[in-house]
Amino acid sequence: MNKQDLVKLMAEKMPEGTTKKTVEQALNAFLESVTTTLVNNDEVVLTGFGSFKVSKREARVGRNPRTGESMTIAAANVPSFRAGKSLKDAVNAK
Repeated sequence: MNKQDLVKLMAEKMPEGTTKKTVEQALNAFLESVTTTLVNNDEVVLTGFGSFKVSKREARVGRNPRTGESMTIAAANVPSFRAGKSLKDAVNAK
């Protein structure tokens, strides 16, 4: 599912008269808000659904798969998502 498919699905679940454009604006606002929060090193918790946070990955030594040569992989901040209980239960209910 891509963003346009998600917008279409969300629009179908909204009250009649809600346009796809309005839904897309709401989705964009949500994504921008989550991004801004993570950039500020804060956590977004959506109870039951899951949480978004930033984890710090330490620098480490890796290997170039083409040449086998050792190389240093720089430390980085990486976004992560952890599913909440309600989401896990819904996925496993199939």
